Amino acid sequence: MKTQIIEKFIEVFQQEPHSVYFSPGRINLIGEHTDYNEGFVMPGAINLGIYVTIAANGLPFSRIYSIDFDEEFSISLNSLAPKKGHWATYIMGVVSQLQQAGYPVKGFDMVFGGDLPVGAGLSSSAAIECAVGFSISSLFGFNLPKHSLIHYAQKAEHLFAGVQCGIMDQFASVMGKKDHVIKLDCRDLSFDYFPLDLGVFQLLLVDTQVQHSLADSAYNRRRNECAEVVLMAQQNQVGVTSLRDLKLKHLDEIKPFIDRAVLDRGTYVIEENERVIKASEALKEGEIFKVGELMYATHEGLSRKYDVSCQELDFLVDQTKSLDYVIGSRMMGGGFGGCTINIIQKEKAGHFKEIIASAYLDKFGKSPKFYTISLGDGTREI
Repeated sequence: MKTQIIEKFIEVFQQEPHSVYFSPGRINLIGEHTDYNEGFVMPGAINLGIYVTIAANGLPFSRIYSIDFDEEFSISLNSLAPKKGHWATYIMGVVSQLQQAGYPVKGFDMVFGGDLPVGAGLSSSAAIECAVGFSISSLFGFNLPKHSLIHYAQKAEHLFAGVQCGIMDQFASVMGKKDHVIKLDCRDLSFDYFPLDLGVFQLLLVDTQVQHSLADSAYNRRRNECAEVVLMAQQNQVGVTSLRDLKLKHLDEIKPFIDRAVLDRGTYVIEENERVIKASEALKEGEIFKVGELMYATHEGLSRKYDVSCQELDFLVDQTKSLDYVIGSRMMGGGFGGCTINIIQKEKAGHFKEIIASAYLDKFGKSPKFYTISLGDGTREI
């Protein structure tokens, strides 16, 4: 991919690029929909991601070419505005954030592409945002601090893409560490690395091939429902600013005054925060089977209480329960499609794919995709 992206840059822009950069996608072992509730998450950067190459062009505008979409797009640095549904929106959002922070972004040429599947719940948008911010910073010598890059990428998602995402995706993409997951406190961004020693097991993603669109889906509604629980709880509890501050006993107090489905959202988040803490303790003790149990519990909560699963995701998770070489499985990402993440025995991977592909084809008339992934380092020059 590095060679391909350099060759395409020279072909399109008739000059040598400044350098090549890589920003990974992410998996999330456990801790889903807790990040925007100031809770705990446990993501890790993966070996799949977005590659960017860049050079200054001396022009009052920037030219960007997407290998994946086979399309060139020009942006005026003086009039940046979202283009709904277009990949350039993420890039413009990052440039806008840098400008607002006082960084003098000048005209540049850019080519990007990757091996990260779009819509699979692996945070391709965060990878693009972080790769773009990092490459522009490097090109113009901004020396952007990592935490600033993370926040600018998140704000780009909020203000340009229209998704009120938490900080997890961008944080994992920038701060990833090879063979480790990150236990991240999304309230104060304190974090610890935990080695993910899987031994005879491996991580395998199963892609439902169901595309989801978070911006106009239930994602933002879930965020509002969580805020509704907090608002109700604040009438009885002092010092409550998010679901992070609540226990299940506090929800019992407001149960008569709030819609059952909305209450379920709060219940799930509180329980999921506890699962992340238990998972970190299990990893510390090398109890990978315990982590697998917690993953199944997370899926149950996401499907039944948070209501962000779909029949394809539920089917894939249910199929694993009769396979003794699978120790954990759950849906991953925003929901309504995308991937399940599974911990399976390495030597059984072939059998697993055959069984799951056949059952899924029989049920839904299409085949899933499989991604064997490993944990890698965060955004960097390559």
